Amino acid sequence: MLEYADPMLSFRRGVSGVLCAVGLLLSGACAARSPQTTTAQAPSAIAPQPAPAAAAQPDPVQELIALSEQHFQAGERELSEGHLDAATAAFDRAVDVLLESPGGARSNQQLSAHYDRLIERISGHELMALAQADGFAEKAPEPASIDDLLTIATFERPTPTPETERTVADDLQAVVHDIEIPQNARVLAYVELFTGRLKGYLEEGLSRGARYLPMIQEVFRAEGVPLDLAYVPLIESAFKPNALSRAKAKGMWQFMRGTALENGLRHDWYIDERADPEKATRAAAKYLKTLYSMFGDWHLALASYNGGPGRVQRAMKRSGRDDFWKLSATSRYLPRETRDYVPLILAAVIIARSPAQYEMEVTPIEVPLFETVTVAGAVDIRRVAEWAGASVQDIQDLNPELRRWTTPIRATEYELKVPMGAAEAINTRLTEQGGDDLAPLSHYTVKKNETLPSIAKKLGVSRSDLAEANYLSAKSKLETGQQLVIPRAPTLLAARTETGGQAPDAVPATATRQVETDDPPARTTTTHRVARGETLSLIAKRYGTTVAHLIELNSLPNSVIHVGQRLIVERLSTLATN
Repeated sequence: MLEYADPMLSFRRGVSGVLCAVGLLLSGACAARSPQTTTAQAPSAIAPQPAPAAAAQPDPVQELIALSEQHFQAGERELSEGHLDAATAAFDRAVDVLLESPGGARSNQQLSAHYDRLIERISGHELMALAQADGFAEKAPEPASIDDLLTIATFERPTPTPETERTVADDLQAVVHDIEIPQNARVLAYVELFTGRLKGYLEEGLSRGARYLPMIQEVFRAEGVPLDLAYVPLIESAFKPNALSRAKAKGMWQFMRGTALENGLRHDWYIDERADPEKATRAAAKYLKTLYSMFGDWHLALASYNGGPGRVQRAMKRSGRDDFWKLSATSRYLPRETRDYVPLILAAVIIARSPAQYEMEVTPIEVPLFETVTVAGAVDIRRVAEWAGASVQDIQDLNPELRRWTTPIRATEYELKVPMGAAEAINTRLTEQGGDDLAPLSHYTVKKNETLPSIAKKLGVSRSDLAEANYLSAKSKLETGQQLVIPRAPTLLAARTETGGQAPDAVPATATRQVETDDPPARTTTTHRVARGETLSLIAKRYGTTVAHLIELNSLPNSVIHVGQRLIVERLSTLATN
């Protein structure tokens, strides 16, 4: 964390230096002079001794700008880690050192230019945060490997070399597999592909999978599922919990949403358990057992895992065949993707069981240690990351089922994984803070005759997002007075004015009048952050302006504002109350 120095100290030192330099030019009082010898000669005949050049004095304005920039850069570093509170504090300090200097941020042309640029850059970061990390933005998934893998396998099926054939033959004799693996041309072709062009892909997937395989094997052993099938995610996702396919299958096991729900996985606006490795593995074990009970054959079960059991059953009925290899020998019954899927899985199993035999360099990725904290309601994981001294990515990696920046608002005892050693500090902060302080949520009160579509349009959000965030269907009817949750992102710049670090004193909510003067009234530009319960009318009265002017100044579509929203306000400095 950056240690903030006293900006006023360096500023005063700089001012003293400049005054001393000016005094030297006028009286020679500040700097030491070389002794001068006088004679009886006329002064005009004596060549005066030049005074030594005064040492270059630091420029106080540049020092102040440098200090402000130092705080700004600290804020950018914190923001890159997802630490919004620390970023906000650093950005605010970058502004404060200018506002608190003698004369303020507008006392010098250079300072004024830096101040304007500083506010512009902070605002730019804020707009980006609102666009990328607000309550309605789902964290970005990774592309699922199976899409590209099946494309490559379909069009590039190499001919296996004699050496590959011998290696696989020896391997299948030495290693006992719990599903049947035939040594046919299709399986051998994919072994050739994985040990050739796609060797790096397999090595990376095996290195990542080393973290999850003990858990998967434990679950499969308990459920009676063949342990060879623990390597299915190697093809489906390369063991990436947040993988998403073009068909919208999600997670290590690439479940479609409907199949996931059928097998006990939760999916709502806040949670997607398809991305939780252990929960998804238990669902996969259940689903694979169901498929095996339907077909009585693991090859057909794998084909239906890819293409769906209905499609495989129809193919079997049309063909009169109940053997996968005969069923897939022609393109008449199954799509190419499903025909390639089973030999791809089997080839991956062969290599994964004996990686050294195929010269695979597997470097297991370090497993992060974690503990859990129990939270109730919505808690912003960006705050948790800051309290834990970790990045937001660290918290997301530990809790991949969280779709967004917050834990579910209706959860009463949500188990949140945090880095080992951080639970005590986080529990302390959770106790110190509470309620709305733990997550940036605001609420909207439904007015008469309002609907989800009309409110969504008014707030500029998706109707489906608004509905799901409140556990409603998109067609739900609303009641007058009903409270809706409106997630928002924290602002990065607190309320500031150019006349000081605090917002102006509140103007009493009574009629105001302008003091008569020959000169046009001076205006003070203020940034106001909306607090809970505030309306545009109340803010207008506070600053002695009008609702219409606030709407115009901030380019608002209407008078609706949200908690945490930042508004630009022009306040007349000559206002007085009656």
